[in-house]
Amino acid sequence: MRVLAAVTAEKPHFLGMVPLCSALRAEGHEVLVASQPALEPVVRATGLPYASVGRDHALWRTMKAFDLHGAVGDAPLFGRVREPYERVPWEYFVDGYRRVVPWWWRLVNDPMTDDLVDLCRTWRPDLVVWGAVTYSGAVAAEACGARHARYLWGADLFARTRERFLSRWAERPEDEREDPLAAWLTRTAARHGVDYSETLVNGHATIEQIPPALRLPARLRYLPVRYVPYNGRAVVPDWLRTPPDRPRVCVTLGTTLMAQDRGDTLFRDILEGLADLDAEVVATLPLAERERLGTVPPNTRLVDYTALHLIAATCHAMVDHGGWGTVLTAMDAAVPQVIVPHWFDNPMLAGMLAEEGAAVSLDPRSLTPESTRASLETLLSDTSYRDGAVRLSEAMHAMPSPGRLAGELAGLV
Repeated sequence: MRVLAAVTAEKPHFLGMVPLCSALRAEGHEVLVASQPALEPVVRATGLPYASVGRDHALWRTMKAFDLHGAVGDAPLFGRVREPYERVPWEYFVDGYRRVVPWWWRLVNDPMTDDLVDLCRTWRPDLVVWGAVTYSGAVAAEACGARHARYLWGADLFARTRERFLSRWAERPEDEREDPLAAWLTRTAARHGVDYSETLVNGHATIEQIPPALRLPARLRYLPVRYVPYNGRAVVPDWLRTPPDRPRVCVTLGTTLMAQDRGDTLFRDILEGLADLDAEVVATLPLAERERLGTVPPNTRLVDYTALHLIAATCHAMVDHGGWGTVLTAMDAAVPQVIVPHWFDNPMLAGMLAEEGAAVSLDPRSLTPESTRASLETLLSDTSYRDGAVRLSEAMHAMPSPGRLAGELAGLV
């Protein structure tokens, strides 16, 4: 069959799809990746066929210009996803959609939708696998008559929120039933002869990579798949080939947070807190950010980009920001984590891992060098955290492989 992988130009979102794309090709299926021009170098480096569609989005420039990141932990529409339904009012949901639809989902999708539809009508895929929030992939699939599946990054806060919103929507008087997501997708789909349905929001199925303990229940068809870490081309440096003579701790805060001014300060506080710890601290930072950081403690090894799964396999613990790729890579290696969650789904993932006994969550607003050190010492001395990480890792490894999912997707078509 022909499979089109559609994703907006966000490197972390695409890299999570690479193992499945490779597995589909290994099973003999024809695979094509479609995204905006900015993602071309990343796709080409994987060896997967690539088609450029539309123009690049302006999400990050817009967020920086208008300071739309919000406060730490503020995730409009999704910040209360785990609260009991009765505590979350209609106003929270509808105001969240009013903000998220125009300032996120339209910004990243509108520049590529028309061109992606044209590509699908020309190339005629049997299946479209689209990254979460790449709704243009769903519209294009429906426009050419293909089946389509949504590919999640982490826990499905999108579907959980959507179900709750629709329940609140049904409770409202008819003249108050506002739905910004459906209104936008209805207009977009109509341009291409497609009628709106919730399939444009959720796909015919949803591919999910996290183990059952971290899932958010929703009444959808889920296709579980084992998370296989992929960080692009990977070279094992000499220092990583030698087993450490003391506990190794990896510190990484991802690219989004470090691109902001507060990222440098947070990184310094963490390294200062670990300065006297009897451990080898490996901190991953690009050269420009290493220069801004200045002098670091003697027990810290500053390294340029190194594939995280290579480092994680040698670590006793990690200190990170709670990004889904980082969290799942640590879980895959059964490494307990100190998580300093920043925004969007980071606080939720940190809380869920803490509940499973595999992590300690620290609020970045009150983080100090002392609290960082105390948390990491607890993680290294209390074996229950390692046990929790092992349990989650074993659950991940028991999930179907990307190769097995490739067969299920053929059945979906």
